[in-house]
Amino acid sequence: MQTIRIIPKLEVKGENLIKGIHLEGLRIVGRPEEAELEYYKDGADELIFIDLVASLYQRKSFLDLIERTAQKIFIPLTVGGGIRSINDVKMVLRAGADKVAVNTAALERPELVSEIADIFGSQCMVLSMEVQEKSGGGYECYADCGRTRTGVNPFSWANEAVNRGAGEILLTSINRDGTMSGFDISLVRKIADNVSVPLIASGGAGKPEHIEQVILQGHADAVSLASILHFNEFSLPEIKRFLKFKKISIREIN
Repeated sequence: MQTIRIIPKLEVKGENLIKGIHLEGLRIVGRPEEAELEYYKDGADELIFIDLVASLYQRKSFLDLIERTAQKIFIPLTVGGGIRSINDVKMVLRAGADKVAVNTAALERPELVSEIADIFGSQCMVLSMEVQEKSGGGYECYADCGRTRTGVNPFSWANEAVNRGAGEILLTSINRDGTMSGFDISLVRKIADNVSVPLIASGGAGKPEHIEQVILQGHADAVSLASILHFNEFSLPEIKRFLKFKKISIREIN
């Protein structure tokens, strides 16, 4: 089995670390700079930062946060939120990010995926997908932090984006986000099995068994964690010890 990455996700609004349920009802859960340092010391393999208001209000303060983070934390940083142009990518990378996660702008103009991959490399271009299960069956991609329906089929979009150069997929289940009720295994597996790049599963982790399931049954290459860590349900060392006990290949705890 390949080595599985465990990646805390920090959603940031201004100076606050935020978390919601189903990408809604956001509430303050702490300070990002305190959380990032704790997760780094606890053995996070990477970090994901999502700026919830970057495109509207506080771009500079968020870039300052990324710059400070990159100066003291030496693991890969993926940054998303308001990435709409090559210039946005340049600013985020200059601040210290290693990769960018793009959702809304890529749905609006798929050529952006190719442009980012061509200029910065596929390893830099992470396709962020926010997917909702439809009441009548099937799935649909959403934009604008889960607020806007697009009518886009996530399975065909994932393949198109990979063909355009996306080097990784960050897949968030809106239905499971913040619920700590387990991942949408069927959704994760269907996309993971049909793309040639790593898939990060996000949305639903509430206990280590959920992480084990999305790896073994959903075939995820990495797992993004938020509520389970922010609310102190389980720590990263506890999660990694559990996965190691289950014979899942992980990076060793520092």
